Amino acid sequence: MKRAPIVLSATAFGTAAVLGFHAHTAATPVATAAASQPSGTSTSRASGTTTSSSPGSSGSGSSSSSKSSSSSSGTKTATGDAMETRYGPAQVKVTVSNGKIVKVEAVQLQNGDPKSQEISSYAAPILQQSVLAKQTAAVDTVSGATYTSLSYEASLQSALDKVGYKAADGSTASTDVSQLQ
Repeated sequence: MKRAPIVLSATAFGTAAVLGFHAHTAATPVATAAASQPSGTSTSRASGTTTSSSPGSSGSGSSSSSKSSSSSSGTKTATGDAMETRYGPAQVKVTVSNGKIVKVEAVQLQNGDPKSQEISSYAAPILQQSVLAKQTAAVDTVSGATYTSLSYEASLQSALDKVGYKAADGSTASTDVSQLQ
């Protein structure tokens, strides 16, 4: 009997906390293809040219052109092929400096509908951190974001192939996204 007031108080507090919870949308913005281009790189999207897909790639969804640049400091930047999925394309840009992946950014991710945009916004920073930590495109798939993860990894692997980067452990991500159509 002495515990009854404590249990009732805890139950009331827990119920009030649950009812007072307000969900919010993700604060991470989704990058689009209209992102600004760094100086010293060029893109031939306007000319309508296409780039051939990288070796071992199925070529599905690889119709976007790439951009690459390098400087005397050993820094190379490339944009991977746009990988098409049923929820939209994903395209990733990578910068490799002195044999290390130093920057990864999503040029475009699936955002055809609000749910896809929410999933992409959630998955992009997780994938980016994982790539920078593991120094390879072969990273774990983000739970609940399978299409985003696999197309992100495929585009990233395409970009890494363009700059000639090989992971220290020899791992590579698949560039075949035909199962995501």
